[in-house]
Amino acid sequence: MDDCIVIIPTYNEIENIESIIRAVLSQHKVFHVLIIDDNSPDQTAEKVIMLQSEFEGRLFIEKRAGKLGLGTAYVHGFRWALENKYDYIFEMDADFSHNPNDLEKLYDACHFGGADLAIGSRYVTGVNVVNWPLSRVLMSYFASVYVQFVTGMKIHDATAGFVCYKKQVLKGINIDKIKFVGYAFQIEMKYRTFCKKFRIVEVPIIFTDRTKGQSKMSSAIFQEAVIGVISLRLKKLVNAL
Repeated sequence: MDDCIVIIPTYNEIENIESIIRAVLSQHKVFHVLIIDDNSPDQTAEKVIMLQSEFEGRLFIEKRAGKLGLGTAYVHGFRWALENKYDYIFEMDADFSHNPNDLEKLYDACHFGGADLAIGSRYVTGVNVVNWPLSRVLMSYFASVYVQFVTGMKIHDATAGFVCYKKQVLKGINIDKIKFVGYAFQIEMKYRTFCKKFRIVEVPIIFTDRTKGQSKMSSAIFQEAVIGVISLRLKKLVNAL
């Protein structure tokens, strides 16, 4: 069944893009891929367009005018996926930090396991992170502890970017209201899903830091998450979420 779309935002991922597309499309389960490219100057989009003839009907691209942020890229992709009638919508990075072989685990959690949102979790069975410096592991881990404390969500990896949504979730949480763009976007999506009482399941994965290309993480993205969590909680308390 052609019911799954994997959304991969890109900005300057020419070193990874062909390999990640081939890895996703070679899975036993049939997945389609939607690349959301923010006008990468390194010709990431041009490489995707070249590959489309080889993967006709399975590989798609949406090109945007500039670097507009991770959150808006995913919301753009969510709208596209819903318009094109996909039942299961995935978020995934282009840099192999998320193992394409784990896609089917997330699908199974939703399709067979009754989850509405399946999270590829780095922390549900300990700390499963490879090649990160200790400082970044601690920052990420305690960010999720902080999110649990403020929001009440019993999620071990609130900032995870490897997830599968059933289409009903994206229709139910009103994606037009999504405000944040970095880590806070990932938290906001999970919190809105939680507030709507959808079933959330964490699936253990091993996260491996990129070996090619440049990380997009910045202190501004982290600060947005810290402030954004409090903002989300306050909105929920006054029924403004």
